[in-house]
Amino acid sequence: MPEAGLDATAAIARDLIRFDTSNFGEGRSNGETDAAEYVAAHLERLGLVAELIDSEPGRTSVVARVEGEDSSRGALVVHGHTDVVPAIADDWSVDPFDGVIADGMLWGRGAVDMKNMDAMILTSLDDILSSGRRPARDLVVAFFADEEAGGVLGSHYLVKNRPDLFAGATEAISEVGGYSIDLDGTRAYLVQTGEKALIWAKLVARGTAGHGSQINSDNAITRLAGAVARIGSQEWPVHLTKTTTELLGRVATILGRDPQRTTPDELAIATGTASRFISASLRNTANPTGLTAGYKHNVIPDRAEALLDIRVLPGQEEMVITRLRELAGPGVDVEISHQDIGLETDFSGPLVDQMISSLHRFDPEAEVLPYLLSAGTDNKALSTIGIKGYGFAPLQLPPALDFPALFHGVDERVPLDALVFGRQVLTDLLLRY
Repeated sequence: MPEAGLDATAAIARDLIRFDTSNFGEGRSNGETDAAEYVAAHLERLGLVAELIDSEPGRTSVVARVEGEDSSRGALVVHGHTDVVPAIADDWSVDPFDGVIADGMLWGRGAVDMKNMDAMILTSLDDILSSGRRPARDLVVAFFADEEAGGVLGSHYLVKNRPDLFAGATEAISEVGGYSIDLDGTRAYLVQTGEKALIWAKLVARGTAGHGSQINSDNAITRLAGAVARIGSQEWPVHLTKTTTELLGRVATILGRDPQRTTPDELAIATGTASRFISASLRNTANPTGLTAGYKHNVIPDRAEALLDIRVLPGQEEMVITRLRELAGPGVDVEISHQDIGLETDFSGPLVDQMISSLHRFDPEAEVLPYLLSAGTDNKALSTIGIKGYGFAPLQLPPALDFPALFHGVDERVPLDALVFGRQVLTDLLLRY
C-alpha cells in the first residue's frame, strides 16, 4: 500500500524503478524478470491471468487479456516496457535506482521512459476492475522486455512466436505521446501518430598494423576518424511528412506565425523544450555514438570501429543508407546490426477522437496536436501483425520542465501530479473507447 498522500501510480512507478532493469544492448542486460513478476502479481490481484514469456533466461515479458463490455469490437493493445537504459550513478544528484520522491517529483531511471506509464496502466486497470466496471472493449495489456535494444527479445519475439496473444487486436497505445508542451502560454498535448525508422550500424575501418613511431598512410583510426567527422557533420535537408506538415501548420496558427514566412526549423524551435523531438522529426539524423580502436599507445591497430544511431523518415531508408556509405568513403564499411521500420498514420478516426475527448475532459481549453516521434517504440513490432499504434502516455507538465531532455538523461524525473492526471485520462479513455 502506498504511504498516505502518495498516489498508487507513483508508488508502483517507484517500486518498478527500484528494479534495476538496465539494458546495455548487444545482448547485455540485467534482465526484466523481477519487474515482470511484480507486474504479473498486480494483474493477478485484479483477477486477470498474467502470462510470463521468456525469450531468453531473464528476459521476461508479461501479457494479460481484459474482457471488455463489447468483445465484438477490435481489441486495444495497451503496452509498456520494463527495461531501461543504463545510468551512471555518479552523474546523478540521487541514486538512479532508489525511486526518490522529492520536490513534488518521482526521480529515477525509468521515471519518464517508461515505468511511469507502466504504473499508469496498472492503476487505471485497478480503477476500472475494482469498481466492478469493464473497459469498453477487450484489452491486451503487455509489458515488454528489451525495448531499449530494439525489442528483439521482447515485442518482436512475441509477435513472431506468440501472435495468438494479440488475436483480434487492431490498435495500440503506448509511449511517447500525450504529454503537454507550452506554446507561448497555450498548453498543447502531442499525440504521437508516427515514428522514424531505426537503423543501428557500425563503421568498420581497416588498415595496416604497425609501430606507432613509423609513418603509416594506411591507418585505420585516421580513416575511421574522417568517416565519423563526415557523417557527424552531415546536414540532412528538411523533409516534411503529412504529420509534420499538419503539426507545424497548427503550431503556426497557435503562435500567430505566417507559415509562408517562417521556416520549419523556426517553427520547431518556437515549440520550446519540445523542439528536441520536433526538430529531429523534420529530417533524417545519423549520430556517431561510440568509438573502439587500439590496445596500446605505440601500436597502430589494423581495425577501428564506430557506432551509429540512424533515425530515418518513413520510406527514406535506402536513400539514407546509400548516402552513409558514400560519406564513409573507401576502406570503411557500413555494417547494419539492427533495422526496424518507420510508421505514420492519420491523426483521425475514433481512437484519436477519444484521446482528444479524454484529454479535454480533464483539460478543456488545451490544444491537441499530432507529431512524429524522432525515436521508436514497440509499436513497430505490433505493426507487423496489422496493429496500428499511437503514442499516448498522458501527462500534464509544468511549462518550465524540459521533458524531452529527461529521456535517457541525467536526473530523470516526473511530477507526481502528472502521474495522477495520466491515470485519470487513461482510465477515461479505456472506459469510453
